[in-house]
Amino acid sequence: MLAVVASLAWFEMPVSALTTTVGAAQRGAASWGLTWLSVHDRAIVDEQGRAVLLRGFNTSTLLESTVLRSPLDDGDAAMIESDGFDVVRLAVSWGRLEPQRGTWDTTYLDAIDSTVRLLNSHHIYVVLDMHFLDWSSAFGGSGAPSWAAVPSMPDLHLSILGDWQRHLSPAVNAANTYFWLSPDWQADYMQTWRLLAAHFRGDSGVAGYDLYNEPHALPLPPIRFEEDFLWPLYARTIDAIGAVDPNHLFIVEGQLFADFGTTVVPLQAPDLVYSPHEYTGSLVPPTFDGNAQALDAHVTQVAGEASRVPAALWVGEWGMSSTQPQATLWIDDALDAYDAAGAGWAWWQWREDSGWGIRDSAGHTDTTVLSHLARPYLAAAPSGVRASGADGVHGALTVTVAATYAGQPIDIAWPLLTTAPPVLSGTCAGTPAWNPTEARLTIAVSPGQACVMHLVAVR
Repeated sequence: MLAVVASLAWFEMPVSALTTTVGAAQRGAASWGLTWLSVHDRAIVDEQGRAVLLRGFNTSTLLESTVLRSPLDDGDAAMIESDGFDVVRLAVSWGRLEPQRGTWDTTYLDAIDSTVRLLNSHHIYVVLDMHFLDWSSAFGGSGAPSWAAVPSMPDLHLSILGDWQRHLSPAVNAANTYFWLSPDWQADYMQTWRLLAAHFRGDSGVAGYDLYNEPHALPLPPIRFEEDFLWPLYARTIDAIGAVDPNHLFIVEGQLFADFGTTVVPLQAPDLVYSPHEYTGSLVPPTFDGNAQALDAHVTQVAGEASRVPAALWVGEWGMSSTQPQATLWIDDALDAYDAAGAGWAWWQWREDSGWGIRDSAGHTDTTVLSHLARPYLAAAPSGVRASGADGVHGALTVTVAATYAGQPIDIAWPLLTTAPPVLSGTCAGTPAWNPTEARLTIAVSPGQACVMHLVAVR
């Protein structure tokens, strides 16, 4: 009820659209067999113009030691690939990239590069996420360099408050406010992005750049924060990156408390993706009790926000601890909503020693949660092709082909790790090609005639 009331109370005044000056893309040959991605008509598409769904996981393994998780290895990447997933949102740290002002750590850049190469070698795209949590590791979080602090501001250390001691710390919020109000730290942040973009400008296996994880207004007032600070920074950052790399997706988020409303400022930029985080019923009230109304309403809300940007919709974070009641039902309901919205996503997260992770540091895998997440889906869908009836637990998908379909290959991602290989039946004529390494079924059916394909797991 709280979320519903807050959303109804939220209002936006009309604001002028922001524009960017990014030039035409200069993409070379694709690498690792991963096609270049762009945005067309508010959909992420490949070089053939097919709609691409990016579905996978987050990883924080390259953040500061305060939030260190077990590193990804080849076994992790192989598991993600073999269950049909195609993206990892890789959290990176401005503070680790620029530990001393004006000096960039090339060893850390090499570590990012190595992780990208590992994932790309398993046909997994990477979204580079400039991650912030309670401003910086200097205050027990992650993100900004330790030098980006306001002198003489006290840090709060009251153990009784738990994580809220960081969220409410005067030092954290003073630094956060200074960043949004002043151009000097912003210049360092944008220069760090330029460094990353220059390094990866020719890599088609990097899907795009998530500019700022979970920006928030505290203690600045909302609405004014988004209109005067957040979206203008997005425009400037896109211009800064685009000057060295116009080739990748630009990914933007609403403010952290977007479940209770966020103001969207229209932004004219190429290859733009809007990336909300979905924790309604999980971290954000009302707590999920089996009623999906609030969850469905929020997915509808963020889809509307994406249309106002305008941008493609991709849910950069979502999740629920497996210890919470009805967690798998919440996952199923969320996936139904994402399917209806045509949205890709990244689960929080792959490696973590808690109910939020799929694998722990000992290598144990939560196959129950994974089987619900690993629904078959259209990884690359030509115009006139749609899917329904996705079921990852039992292994099932129906693909409907309209008469307008022109004959391009249809790529279907299949959860081979948690189910069995698919059996194809139906009325579509065509020769399927099954790739068990990439967990992909590719088929080009005869164009000009409507037909239906049914896929079920071998039993």
